[in-house]
Amino acid sequence: MAVEVRVPTLGESIVEATVGKWLKRVGEAVAAGETIVDLETDKVNIEVAADQAGVLEQILKAEGANVAVGDVIGTIGTGVAAAPSGATALTSSAPAVPVPALTERDLPATPVARRIATEQGVDLRGIAGSGPGGKVTKDDVAAQVKPAKAPPAVPAPAAPPTPEAASPAPATSTANPREERVRMTRRRQTIAQRLVEAQQTAAMLTTFNEVDMSAVMDVRTRRKDSFKERHGIGLGFMSFFTKAVVGALKAFPMLNAEIQGSDIVLKHYYDIGIAVGAEEGLVVPVLRDADRKGFAAIEREISDLAARARDGKLTLAELQGGTFTITNGGVFGSLMSTPILNTPQVGILGMHKIQERPIALNGQVVIRPMMYIALSYDHRIIDGSTAVRFLVRMKELVEDPEALLLES
Repeated sequence: MAVEVRVPTLGESIVEATVGKWLKRVGEAVAAGETIVDLETDKVNIEVAADQAGVLEQILKAEGANVAVGDVIGTIGTGVAAAPSGATALTSSAPAVPVPALTERDLPATPVARRIATEQGVDLRGIAGSGPGGKVTKDDVAAQVKPAKAPPAVPAPAAPPTPEAASPAPATSTANPREERVRMTRRRQTIAQRLVEAQQTAAMLTTFNEVDMSAVMDVRTRRKDSFKERHGIGLGFMSFFTKAVVGALKAFPMLNAEIQGSDIVLKHYYDIGIAVGAEEGLVVPVLRDADRKGFAAIEREISDLAARARDGKLTLAELQGGTFTITNGGVFGSLMSTPILNTPQVGILGMHKIQERPIALNGQVVIRPMMYIALSYDHRIIDGSTAVRFLVRMKELVEDPEALLLES
């Protein structure tokens, strides 16, 4: 008797998803608990596992199809695994290439790398990863893929597919041979929609200042070894800026608020979103109660959130409810930018690259490691003077780590 594969509950306020990638083909054996399909939601990807061992009998929703919670997207039955036929498979009608078992969750590889490896028949265990901690990336897998001659076409039995199965796969080419059409992921669609909404609904402005990073860099130089030995984590810049943001928000609480109708909701807690660039799009995990955490706890949690963001392992709860956001374009070399609000928040701080520049100090021109910082804010409730003074307070706290410690 066949068992239905259904779209599971996706999380609070998320009612639909997009079928991202089928990891099994029709006719292939599956083990109980083995991931057989990935679903893309607005915030995170969901892995759907088989409830029982058997054979994937049908794929009822093709890759790229929109599905709702509870929809039946496939069936698993008992029987002997067989090569997929063109009558039921939603992929190529060519004979399946044997693929090594790549569903172990402890493989040191990103989700995208695992998918590409599955598609191309690449054994991840034989690849030396170039990512953090030896993690295999998509580029590592791509380097192992060798061009091969296409197998001869095998005529498929003339059997009409189900309406769902007949849905066209996402186009990968256009009439122009020098162009390629790639389907936008659900996360990228959501990012695009939210960014446009932020520009259309908020009266967004950006103000700038610059910070002399000499004092912070001196502290890091003197304390980094003992800090890592004691806490097991490096002392980075994010803990300093997170603490400075909390101090500035306490001084100017309107930036730690949101607009609900005709009301302003002031937040008396500090859940700071940390923007992280991942392979499938930007995500903003939240560092809860940042005001109650020390430097080591902040560095440790940010490192953990960033690593799991890049691996697609964040939970929905970790992406919800931030009160203010920090984004660091400096890690990519950005010297200056205007960050876009992460609505419904009314403020976002942009950090940038540290660059040595000549500045005037006590009547002399000296070279200092300087960073431009930017604050984008919602002018509907934040006045320009408040935004400017917020950045001045940020500058004061970062340039004087003793004041930062006292503020904490």
